[in-house]
Amino acid sequence: MTKLEPGDKAPNFSGKDQDGNVHSLSDYKGKKLVVFFYPKANTPGCTAEACDLRDNYAQFQAGNYALLGVSADNPKAQSNFKNKFDFPFPLLADEDKAVIQAFGVWGPKKFMGKEYDGIHRTTFVIDENGIIEKVITDVKTKANAKQIL
Repeated sequence: MTKLEPGDKAPNFSGKDQDGNVHSLSDYKGKKLVVFFYPKANTPGCTAEACDLRDNYAQFQAGNYALLGVSADNPKAQSNFKNKFDFPFPLLADEDKAVIQAFGVWGPKKFMGKEYDGIHRTTFVIDENGIIEKVITDVKTKANAKQIL
């Protein structure tokens, strides 16, 4: 796993969302960008986190923030997740893990005594010039918006 720190230049990523639209870092120049990585669409923790961001979306918009969710789910799973919970932000379907690897959030995890590779729930706040402002590794799923704002 790569360790991106505040002050580092954000990876120049490019990935497709649930509808096949391409999103790149350059699309967000002039805005603050929140990129939140989550393990799997429609699971309890990921749903709580994304719903918390949705419920505070007006505050993000008022602060000139754009939000982008990322997991390795396929476009259909991302689309179902987005529509089911009415998320006002795109969800990247990073099946080849290019964006996930670029941000260094893929690596060994433990769950119920088993070790496996997966996405480490992490939120990055990137400033208007593409510089990482904040890296949240201890994401509180029900209070991620508060951690960011």
